[in-house]
Order: sequence, then C-alpha cells, then structure tokens
Amino acid sequence: MFDDALEVFTALRPRLFGIAYRMLGSVSEAEDIVQDAWLRWQTTDRSVVRDPSAFLSTTTTRLAITMAQSARARHETYIGPWLPEPVDTSADPALGAERGEALSFAVLMLLEKLTPTERAAYILREAFDYEYAQISEIVQVSEPTARQLVSRGRKHLLAERRQPVSQPEQARLLEAFVAAAQTGDLAALEHVLAADVISYSDGGGAVRASLFPVVGRERVSKFVRAFAPRFWTGVDVTFSVMNGAPSAVLSRDGSSFALLTVSTTAEGIDQVLWLMNPAKLSQLA
Repeated sequence: MFDDALEVFTALRPRLFGIAYRMLGSVSEAEDIVQDAWLRWQTTDRSVVRDPSAFLSTTTTRLAITMAQSARARHETYIGPWLPEPVDTSADPALGAERGEALSFAVLMLLEKLTPTERAAYILREAFDYEYAQISEIVQVSEPTARQLVSRGRKHLLAERRQPVSQPEQARLLEAFVAAAQTGDLAALEHVLAADVISYSDGGGAVRASLFPVVGRERVSKFVRAFAPRFWTGVDVTFSVMNGAPSAVLSRDGSSFALLTVSTTAEGIDQVLWLMNPAKLSQLA
C-alpha cells in the first residue's frame, strides 16, 4: 500500500537526509538523494524487503557515494574556497543521527579529503552507530575492510582536527570577533585569533570574495580590517546555531547575504568561515 510505504519512509527520512548531507555537505544535493531513494522505494517490491531501514539506508548511502565522486570533481573546479552548505540544527541538534558527529563545518571540510567510501564508513559508524557488519554490506566491502575504512577516517580527523572549546566559549569568541570586525579593531582581532588561523571566503564566483585562503593572525586581522568600512555598513547581525555551532547571520535591508562562523580551540579562533554564495544561503531565509 502507498500509505504504508509513505509512513515507513517518512519515519526514516531524517536519518536518510542526515546520511546524505554528511556525505555531500549540501542541503540541495542531499534532498535530491532522499527524493531518489523515495522513488526507488515506491517502485521496489516491498513484500520482499525484510528491513526497510537497512534497505533505505543502503540505497541512500550508495547514491550519495556515487554523487560524492562527481562532486569532488566539481569542487576542484569551484571558484575560490568551497565551504559546506549550512543547515539549521536548532530543531534537531543531531540531524537524524545517534549523535551529532560530522556536522560541524570543520569536520565536513576534513571529510572532503577522504574517499567517498571512507567517508561513508566513517559517517555510518561515528554518527549513526552502525555495526561493522552493516557497514560492510552497505559499502560492499568485507567486514575487516570496513573496520579499516573507519579507522583511516578516524586517524585522518585526529591528525588534522584540534580539540574544540565548549559551545559557550565558541559563542563568546564569535561575538568578540564580530564586534572587532565591525569596527576594524586590529588589536581586538589579533586577541581572539590563533597564530595560524585561516580565513576562507566562499562566494562561488557569484559575489565578490577572496579567491584564496588568508593565513596567519596578522594577515587575517589586516584582511578583516581592510574591508570593514564598506562591508559592515547597514548590516544587521543575528546569532544562531547552524551545523551545531554558534553562527552569525548577516543581513542588509532584511535580506541575508552571508553566514559567518568560526572554528575554535584553546589558542583561539583557528578558522574563520565566510559563506556568501547566494546558492547556499536558502537555509537562512
């Protein structure tokens, strides 16, 4: 029955979207994957499906792996730095997962460096707590290989990911950065930035933005100060939670034009992320 198929799919949809979004870092592409999974679920002989959750998770993950392979090529030709599309996690902090792992911008950017299969195995294990036997079936490898894939993902993230500070401290640092950026206060900017901070600006070629990352406390501070007078004029700042982290939505004349968020450690802000590509800002409307 169609109603039964819809009820089952609707119950599982948050998890399916959560898998696809973590794989792709894109709300629109994740929605496309979930829609494709729904179409396949409709046309499947459901009387022979013993575990709808396993069937739909497998379908979604394999579709996402395929799309991730083509997405990697697109990201390599992207104009300027590529940043994940933000997702509002205020209503669902874990976004359909057992825990909120692999949702932050910093982690999603690191996952981009893994192969799609490594990424899938890591996400299924760390965010959704799948057993290795399930992961091996989904990504079509042996169970020992599934364990190796997850292990490689963990090692990669541990090697490059620093220990973040608490969310209240992250919010404090973000607010201090915004205040200093608005006035172009060089000393205040340098005070909240880590020595090796990197600033990424994602305009996607659609709006004016730095085409290269800006590296280092002094350079990032001077970069932010340089555009402060024209950038912040008439801007309203609304603090929100996106991707499980404090973020600032920047608006002018009632229209959101940027999302600003930071990655933080005990040494201060180590990443400043300016998301300004209009195609990625629909979640802010």
